[in-house]
Amino acid sequence: MTDDSKAAGAARRIWTLLEPVHAVTYFTDEGKSAFEAAGLRGFWRGYFAGRSAPLGRVDAAPVIASFYNFAPSMVKRALPGVWDLITPERALAAREAGAVAALRRLLAGLDAEVARAGDLLGKALGGIDYAGRVLGGANAALAMPDEPLARLWHGATLLREHRGDGHFAALLAADIDGCEVLTLGDSKRPRAMMQPVRGWTDDEWDAAVSRMSGRGLLTDEGTPSEKGAALLVDIEDRTDKAAARPWHDEALAAEVIEVIAPIGVACAAALPYQNPIGLRAVQAST
Repeated sequence: MTDDSKAAGAARRIWTLLEPVHAVTYFTDEGKSAFEAAGLRGFWRGYFAGRSAPLGRVDAAPVIASFYNFAPSMVKRALPGVWDLITPERALAAREAGAVAALRRLLAGLDAEVARAGDLLGKALGGIDYAGRVLGGANAALAMPDEPLARLWHGATLLREHRGDGHFAALLAADIDGCEVLTLGDSKRPRAMMQPVRGWTDDEWDAAVSRMSGRGLLTDEGTPSEKGAALLVDIEDRTDKAAARPWHDEALAAEVIEVIAPIGVACAAALPYQNPIGLRAVQAST
């Protein structure tokens, strides 16, 4: 295995362990309650305000571009109107407060691991380049928190959005748009789940299916063809490679994996499966 392959493999393993840490902001009562306490009723107001807040007081257009697979009409229902209810600064404070409250409950007894993980992620983040990565770069511009749980969540979120930006670049290079990629989903993220939570109409979804079928990427049954499945594997490989730069230091990558494994497992145990972000069940070892 080449050094590049090892780094890409480490990037994928670390993502599987850190994605549950980031995801507490979406799926826990504490995460939802923090946005409600800040005056944002309804899940999607909190979601769009919290996730886009690092970009500042933007309208829908930059979020449509950087979130990639949400229907423009859905984004426009939230933005820019949500900024009449909350400032980006208050949205950032709410998302951090909710995440920290959830992690405090889920990671009780792992104080030493949390502190060490935050330090290691801070070290890894020092070597990341954010060129072309809008959400990763916007989050990187925020101050790294001192509080250990907040520091852990911020580090997980930075790596998550950095990886996501790379994933979207791989999709763009493959000429797959935000709705089309959803039609290539598997049984764990079927149309019945994904279409409503990403806001696409029946006509928009069916048109995407038609385009993908015309390219030979979907079968007549609407499932990925052999060509479509191979393309998905290639996109995931490219995503791993694009996320690999911090993990060429094999010793650092191995230490990060060792330290965050119990953290990722503890967070994953509290999250739902199935889920629209593609979060998979997490095991302590590969």
